[in-house]
Amino acid sequence: MTPFLRKMQVALGILVSCMCCIGAYQAWQMARADILARQDTPDSLRAAIRLQPDAPEYYMRLSQLDPKNARNLLESAVKADLYNAPADIELALQYEALDDTKRAEQLLMEAASVDHTYLPRWSLANFYFRRENWPQFWEWARRASEMPADNVMPLFALCWHASADPYALAQALLHNNPALIRQYITFLADKHEYAAAAHVATQLVRYGDRDTDQSQLFSLINQIVASLDPASAKTVWRSIIEHGWVVADQTTPNNSKFDRDPLPVSFDWWLTTIPGIHSETGSTGLSTEFSGDEPEAFMIADQAVVLAPGDYNVRYAYQTSGIAPDTGIQWEIYDARTGNRLLMSPNLASDSLTEASVPLSVPPSASLLHVSLYYRRSLGTTRISGGLVVRSIQISPRIQP
Repeated sequence: MTPFLRKMQVALGILVSCMCCIGAYQAWQMARADILARQDTPDSLRAAIRLQPDAPEYYMRLSQLDPKNARNLLESAVKADLYNAPADIELALQYEALDDTKRAEQLLMEAASVDHTYLPRWSLANFYFRRENWPQFWEWARRASEMPADNVMPLFALCWHASADPYALAQALLHNNPALIRQYITFLADKHEYAAAAHVATQLVRYGDRDTDQSQLFSLINQIVASLDPASAKTVWRSIIEHGWVVADQTTPNNSKFDRDPLPVSFDWWLTTIPGIHSETGSTGLSTEFSGDEPEAFMIADQAVVLAPGDYNVRYAYQTSGIAPDTGIQWEIYDARTGNRLLMSPNLASDSLTEASVPLSVPPSASLLHVSLYYRRSLGTTRISGGLVVRSIQISPRIQP
């Protein structure tokens, strides 16, 4: 090897060693700065900045701990990273507090230009809301809803303050997006805007997923029924049926032969689970066993139904075993709004299969009814011990002669 080549080899080795030393020192600086930043005190963060002056996250955290110097620290964070949208947003709030709305708006626009996610758009919607610039507010609220966060309830609440029109909000924000529709239904239900929630729920049936969304819609129906709004509840129920999300009968009540497992919704059977009684549905109907230790009065089964005013016949078929006559099992139908009882059948007790029919008149003031199978111990009798099988129950319009 020539002297020249040896000198080059030595020089190259020195250069490599120097670069390794520089790299090791920089790695030490970064590690040391990270340790200091984790201490999360103003002094430790300032020390971390001295070691790593190009780390915007240190300036941002220090701005929270040192509010007197927050604006300057956030300016440094923005200079350190021109694509740091959160720093732009925080700095914009500083300028807005100083009433420099032009600079605040500029910074928020810069944040939105480098970060197309929810946060900058949400921040601009808030900014224009505070300025009462409604055209720009609705523009950025709409853009925020196009890139939704996991929780957009604050966006719905902000828009509600601007316009408490649930249908206009749905048209402006939802974009047929199931994730947004789910949250908006919850938002409306919390405000007891059940008619609007029912309208939006039909969109969820069209654009959502049965396995994901069925339980929410059942819960909504139950809330609407409890609020005594039968029309809205039926709107959701019909939509679910029409799109094949549930199997339901055309008869009233639904599941009139009890041959399907009840769905957890008011428009199917609710069965009691109290001690001393066991009920189940199946191919033979609703089977109920009484142990003799059951309470003296309770509801065995119940379903909400919607009926137009008019005259009806209630037909039912049943059979009992070990149950004496007049001991207290009856069908009852009552007005959900007033609690007024519209029908009370004769006691159900028969060792053979029996079909019966009783008349029902629904007054104009009643539309949401409850069909209930009750047990109330009759005076002078002991609690029953035996079995009941209800094969079917059906309500149909009475044909006038």
